[in-house]
Amino acid sequence: MRGGFAAALLLALASALPGAAQAANLEVKIGNFTFGPQKLTVKVGDTVTWINEDDIPHTVVSVGKFRSKALDTDDKYTFTFTAAGTYEYFCGLHPHMQGSIVVETATGDAATPERTDVTVVSRAGR
Repeated sequence: MRGGFAAALLLALASALPGAAQAANLEVKIGNFTFGPQKLTVKVGDTVTWINEDDIPHTVVSVGKFRSKALDTDDKYTFTFTAAGTYEYFCGLHPHMQGSIVVETATGDAATPERTDVTVVSRAGR
């Protein structure tokens, strides 16, 4: 019993470490002939869902990468980004509607690195 508890505790602690990245689920709303947000930055492994809140059909197309079916009102299209890069996309029915997803690697985050050049000087006994 103790071994099972210890293993579960270690697993919980490991998943809470800063390096233990979790994939995110993000949304892009389609409304009034626009994608919002128009530009989105995500990490490799993240999933983006486009939701059509307009009263007419739209599509989501990134040439050579992904293509949705025509999305009626409240329809959704989901894509998981597995490679870093910039994905330009548009509505195939209304090409003036455009957006982009910038996909960064997990190591490209803005975490502050630990300082390893700090020396601690003891002043004990002075």
